[in-house]
Amino acid sequence: MAQVDVLVAGAGAAGLVAALAAAEAGATVLVAERDARVAGTTAMSTGLIPAAGTPEQARAGIADCPERLAHDILAKHGGRTDARMVEELARRSAGVVAWLQRHGVPLSLVAGFTYPGHSVRRMMGTPHRTGAELVAALLAAVEAAGALLLTRARVAELLPAGPARIGAVVLERPDGALERVEARAVVLAMGGFAGDPGRVARFIPAMAGAVAHTHPGCRGDWIDWAVELGLEMADMDSHQGHGGLALGHAVPILWASMTEGGIQVNRAGVRFHDESRGYSEAAAAVNAQGGAVSIWDARIQKVLDQFDDTAEARRAGAIVAAASVTDLARRLDLPQGPLAATLAEVETLARSGRPCRFGRRFTHPPLAPPYHAARVTGALFHTQGGLVVDTQARVRHVSGQPFANLFAAGGTARGLSGPGAAGYIAGNGLLAATGLGRIAGERAAAVAREGRA
Repeated sequence: MAQVDVLVAGAGAAGLVAALAAAEAGATVLVAERDARVAGTTAMSTGLIPAAGTPEQARAGIADCPERLAHDILAKHGGRTDARMVEELARRSAGVVAWLQRHGVPLSLVAGFTYPGHSVRRMMGTPHRTGAELVAALLAAVEAAGALLLTRARVAELLPAGPARIGAVVLERPDGALERVEARAVVLAMGGFAGDPGRVARFIPAMAGAVAHTHPGCRGDWIDWAVELGLEMADMDSHQGHGGLALGHAVPILWASMTEGGIQVNRAGVRFHDESRGYSEAAAAVNAQGGAVSIWDARIQKVLDQFDDTAEARRAGAIVAAASVTDLARRLDLPQGPLAATLAEVETLARSGRPCRFGRRFTHPPLAPPYHAARVTGALFHTQGGLVVDTQARVRHVSGQPFANLFAAGGTARGLSGPGAAGYIAGNGLLAATGLGRIAGERAAAVAREGRA
């Protein structure tokens, strides 16, 4: 039987950040990852972390502060979440980014556009703007800090050691062998449950049957433990959708294609929603049309080209270029008349400044040929509901009492987006994963020290 100070379940961004923080604090750390290689949902994303009041913003002449970031997050869903948690993570955001940079994670300010819901540019990303690159940098930092990573090790059971305390976990290996590991503190960072169709249908019926562009290991095993141990859960229908997953290619068309002036049309060549609101709630709107076509132009394409996802979409043949409306209609099998009328209407709206019938104002230059386009579907990227934690990342019992040594972060913990899909703004997931992950690691290490005393 093994014994460690801190056991971290899951090696996505939240788990790796927690492991790094705990190891830095002097704890012996074991990270148990169910898969053969480290990835998680983070590796499938652009890996962007919002941070307010960074030196990078100051050098770019951007005035920002934690209060503004918290306001933006809360305004998106009308404050229907734990405001104290939002404010705490916003307050810590710039410090977390600076701390990661000191550990060799190469984060820089994303230029060129502001994500929907954010009032200023504040997204920090790795050079190629990929989550896989972020995870690789975090893994290198964790290994340098001396934490032990054990892959192909699924956390199968939590073993209580009295009221509101965990004494050990049971790990399951690929051959079915079980191993008990005693831990002075446990951090659950196993992702959400978007990879389990049954749980998605139960908690998020609006996305039942939707394409799940997520890590298949996000099965929500922690939901069973919540029932068994009486752990409190909240916002279980909360999720990040995406209204621009390239149909048949499993690569997202970044939403800057819309916010910078692009549009979406249905099979009739007609717009059907306000594309500027956000990509999460757009997923259901796109699926209600049976899919859509996203259309942008060369000006917007230059913004998209800073992301590796765009290069991947090009390689996959997901992006179509067209020299004219006629060519665009032909290549996307859209009716030319309605499509031309739609583009003409958008141009008129852009020049007049009047809102469209969905309430969108086109503040960018009108779309101009050559056009770029992609057939897209609405997808479920990850869930945002989870275990209720306090600002010390301690998991809470349904009685309201926090567990002494059980922590949660990332997709396993309740997110910042409130119920449903409309409250999500870009970076909510990684803001919570990195901020709450660091808190969880630091507090778990502190609990372990107290246990050794």
